[in-house]
Amino acid sequence: MDNQRPKIAIIDNSLDSSVYNPVRHWSYHLPQGFKIFKAQNGTLPDLNEGFSHIILTGSEASILDDYPWLTEEVKFIQEAANNNIAILGSCYGHQLLALALGGSKCIKRSEQPEVGWLPIQVKKDSLLLGKKGVIYSFACHFDEVVNLGPEFDILASSAHCQIQAFKVKNKRIWGLQPHPEINVREARVCLQKLVSLDLPTSAYFKKALKQQPRDSGIVSRIVNGFLSL
Repeated sequence: MDNQRPKIAIIDNSLDSSVYNPVRHWSYHLPQGFKIFKAQNGTLPDLNEGFSHIILTGSEASILDDYPWLTEEVKFIQEAANNNIAILGSCYGHQLLALALGGSKCIKRSEQPEVGWLPIQVKKDSLLLGKKGVIYSFACHFDEVVNLGPEFDILASSAHCQIQAFKVKNKRIWGLQPHPEINVREARVCLQKLVSLDLPTSAYFKKALKQQPRDSGIVSRIVNGFLSL
């Protein structure tokens, strides 16, 4: 990217920001002036406004559920990809990218959900994740990306999820299954709120709260690398 200031759009895929507020999490790491669009309200960026970078947030929703706004967001992602806009998706956003660019065969329910701070094996050197090796990040997902075609580079995996990160070849498009943008304090607050909802999945959140958090703090590298594209 040249010396122009990036024009950033965040597509907020959350359902209830009082429980999970991804825009706040990302805002700590981004330059001021980004625009926010709420997916469930049917508001998406106008590509004629000249956005250079788009962030697709996580969500409490399952990528396997047919929400009314999902079809339009998938179409938007396809159009943005065709216009060579830089896109970064985290968790649900990562899965959205796989669905939009690879099809429904590329998403499925996780056999082993991952909730808490986990080691992630970086398999290839990359601009956003750095050198090969192990990094630690917060994760919270019950669905995952699978069966990616040759147009995707798989960059990272974990013990229970083979595609923790990918890049679309010849595109400025990256997917990250974990939540590097959520710091330890806010991750614990979010987990506590999820426990209070008494969901069928509460046991996962309670177990994560008993963990000793370990976070490599890679979000700065990710954001700086992404915005440099």
